[in-house]
Amino acid sequence: MILSANEATIAQAAQALHDGQLVGMPTETVYGLAAHANDEAAVAQVFLAKGRPADHPLIVHVASVQQVPLFAVQVPDFAHNLMAVFWPGPLTLILPRRPGVAAASAGGQDSVGLRCPSHPVAQALLKACLALGVQGVSAPSANRFGRVSPTTAAHVQSELGPDLLILDGGECDVGIESTIIDCTRGAPVLLRPGQITRAQIEAACGRAVLDKDAAQDQVGQSAPRASGTLESHYAPRAKVVLMSAQDMARKLQALGPHANNLGLWSALRPDEGAGLGAGVVWRAQPATAEQAAHALFGVLRELDARGVQQIWVQQPPDTPEWEGVRDRLQRAAA
Repeated sequence: MILSANEATIAQAAQALHDGQLVGMPTETVYGLAAHANDEAAVAQVFLAKGRPADHPLIVHVASVQQVPLFAVQVPDFAHNLMAVFWPGPLTLILPRRPGVAAASAGGQDSVGLRCPSHPVAQALLKACLALGVQGVSAPSANRFGRVSPTTAAHVQSELGPDLLILDGGECDVGIESTIIDCTRGAPVLLRPGQITRAQIEAACGRAVLDKDAAQDQVGQSAPRASGTLESHYAPRAKVVLMSAQDMARKLQALGPHANNLGLWSALRPDEGAGLGAGVVWRAQPATAEQAAHALFGVLRELDARGVQQIWVQQPPDTPEWEGVRDRLQRAAA
């Protein structure tokens, strides 16, 4: 059931989490499927509901930096700097896990992903949970594993059914998942790009950000498993194909009236004089990375709902601010 977020429904959701139930919660990135992070039975329900492998870790959401010592130890100085600059916000830090806590949430690893979301409903829910003794909630995206992440409460209900308690906090502002930085190997390592860019991370912590593969060569340790880093992820039912605007125009011209059951997400509107089939649905790709990230998952879901067989997407610019959107599209097309 979808409940409009207010003081009473947030208290109801916090009690449900305390009691080992699952809750759909809004964040500024995407909606999450929340469970008490230290309740292994509740966390197991998350993996079951999503169809997610149990060794694929979940991100633990906390109300503030004050909860970090409850879940993590040996936190490096550069990680503290990142928390000071970007929390609350769309940044997840992989840190050495305190023994005996959140083992199921961490997928059995000795590291744990922590994030402090900025969405006001998420903050209110996490603080209400704290009052009940729930120090953090594990909350992967509230969708079936590997599919398109939800950015509205209705998306969550369509994925996971009417019985789940879902707090409606409106449409997510950011629209793609958090940037993930591994802080367990002595240097900041980018595991998943997001709205917060490499340059912003480097400026905040005063350190160069390493790529996952480069870090393994330099540090000699492989990256811990983290959310959203599989080659194929964020995928709709329709096949996603990335191409340049020129290739898209050329292929559409070649298909002409035979173009059908096709979704397009491109900055340029297809030539209306090309005589395209009636089953071609075009949506405008925004001009900025921030606007495109906000729209991305909603567009993929809409085109899927229209029953198109393929979704052709104009390749975003190869510039730093578009890295998060490019990452999601490349995984959706894998």
